[in-house]
Amino acid sequence: MEENTTALNAQQETETGQELVQNELSDTSQQTEVQVENQVAEDEENIELPENKFADINLSDMSLNEIMSLFGRMIQEGDQQKLYKYAEPIKAAFYKVLRKEKIASGMFVEIGKAEQQVNPFEDVEKAFKDLYSTYKASRATFNQEMQTKKEENLAEKLSIIEAINHLLEKAEDVNHTLPAFRELQARWQAAGNVPQEKAREVWEQYNRSVEKFYDFLKINKEFRDLDFKKNYELKTELCHKAELLVEDKDPVKAFNELQKLHEEWKEIGPVAKEHRESIWETFRAFTAAINKRHQDFFTNLKEQQKANLNAKTELCEQAETIANTQALDSNQWNTLSKRMDELQTKWRGIGFAARKDNQKIYERFRAACDKFYSAKREFYAEFKNVMQDNLAKKEDLCRQAEELKNSEDWKKATDQLINLQKVWRTVGPVARKQSDAIWKRFRAACDEFFERKAKHFGAEEEKFEENLLAKRTLIDKVKAYVSNGPEEDKAALESFISQWNSIGFVPFKEKDTLQKEFDKALNMHFSGIRNLEQEKKMGRLHRLISEAKTPGKGDRVIRTEREKLLNKFRKLETDIATLENNMGFFAKSKNADKLIDEIKAKIAAGKEELKSLEQKIKMIDKEF
Repeated sequence: MEENTTALNAQQETETGQELVQNELSDTSQQTEVQVENQVAEDEENIELPENKFADINLSDMSLNEIMSLFGRMIQEGDQQKLYKYAEPIKAAFYKVLRKEKIASGMFVEIGKAEQQVNPFEDVEKAFKDLYSTYKASRATFNQEMQTKKEENLAEKLSIIEAINHLLEKAEDVNHTLPAFRELQARWQAAGNVPQEKAREVWEQYNRSVEKFYDFLKINKEFRDLDFKKNYELKTELCHKAELLVEDKDPVKAFNELQKLHEEWKEIGPVAKEHRESIWETFRAFTAAINKRHQDFFTNLKEQQKANLNAKTELCEQAETIANTQALDSNQWNTLSKRMDELQTKWRGIGFAARKDNQKIYERFRAACDKFYSAKREFYAEFKNVMQDNLAKKEDLCRQAEELKNSEDWKKATDQLINLQKVWRTVGPVARKQSDAIWKRFRAACDEFFERKAKHFGAEEEKFEENLLAKRTLIDKVKAYVSNGPEEDKAALESFISQWNSIGFVPFKEKDTLQKEFDKALNMHFSGIRNLEQEKKMGRLHRLISEAKTPGKGDRVIRTEREKLLNKFRKLETDIATLENNMGFFAKSKNADKLIDEIKAKIAAGKEELKSLEQKIKMIDKEF
């Protein structure tokens, strides 16, 4: 009976060991499957990530010294992981800022100039290269130490495998071998990475030794169930961590964390058979979701980088068009500069292209910008000489205006100043810092003269009211006239007109109304005589037209007459335009306003004469 019980116990222990072996083999198969699934995702690591992965350190706003100081502190701290993460971005940022500083300093000169260019950034550039060499040396030392450590870890793991195999010789002594085996497992988990080429081989050796141990160790069912429960709890926790990673906003970070979870999963032993498939499928589902997000991220990144490249290519074409445009004056250069600034703003708003394209497209855009700004500098270097000549011309105009500002020959000085103002408009621009001062100097001289003139003629303002009263009296006199025959009427008409013209200016606002009243009063008694006078004025033109039509006379005389009328018409047009354009030069004052009113009166009279000349020219054109 006792023998049967012993045999039964032995059989149960043997079955338990076999089940454990199958558990381990099943987990091993699952882990290998995970490795295959993750290998595709790991290949995506070679794709360039966006620059914002270094958002915790903002390199773009740093100066050269700040970048070097940061790099130096990192090297001094000796954190190789941090150095490996930031060394290349720091290098790129340093040379980007260095290039900007060189451009800003104007050290890039035209090719072909004999002058030797001095590099003011030589020392700082050499200092950075020394820092970078120090980093590379420390990195090489670190890598060598890591390789040595991996070799040590390999030796440690091989010794653990050998120790497990040695325990197989004492498999029956459960009280001794099981704690020793657990201790070896703990040592295995504590041991670090081994050389990559040996990793799979040594892990398979370890698995075979563990399988043999469980196969020969006739562990009791109670202890096995306890072990299964512990493993189930650990793997459930890993599933929970994987589930949280599915919701992580950074798919790349989530993927990297997932790899660590898989490493932990491999080190945990089997679970009970009834939980084995479900716990693995749960973990596998989270793994698939994370891998898909990781893959989608890089797929979208590739598409975005392609779109960025297309957008930057279009900006390059626009920049090249601007760079090849031949601007002729400062306004055109300002317009082109504004367009180029807009392109640069758009460029900064576009993300990176793929690593193989990003530097090339940037260099293309930079070359177009450099070409444009180089041409602009050359233009303004020449334009500076032109502005100096313009300044000299305007200074000469100022001197002439200052010589005239105290003149009392009002008519002559006025015409000369207006002519100087016309010339001023034809002179090109001067440097901005001198433009306002030279204009104020010229304007001050003009204002002083016209204010003096307005003050001089302002003394006659009191006479305007007297003249107004005199002209109203004359209008009443005309209205009261009684006709005494054609000859006396003609003499009276001439007398009335002579008296009217001899009376001086009246207030401008009364001028037109008063003139209409006077014309109306004349027409009451002398309309026939006035029409006859008008006909006489046109009579000469009619006579010339009639003679030109007479056979044998020819039309040379009428053509000459037309040319005279046309020249007079054009000159009058020019005079009116000059008066209109130059009213803006008068100072804003009460006296200046009166002077402007006089000019307006001249303009109105000139326009009336234009109508008369136009009528005569049309009469000739109609007949010939």
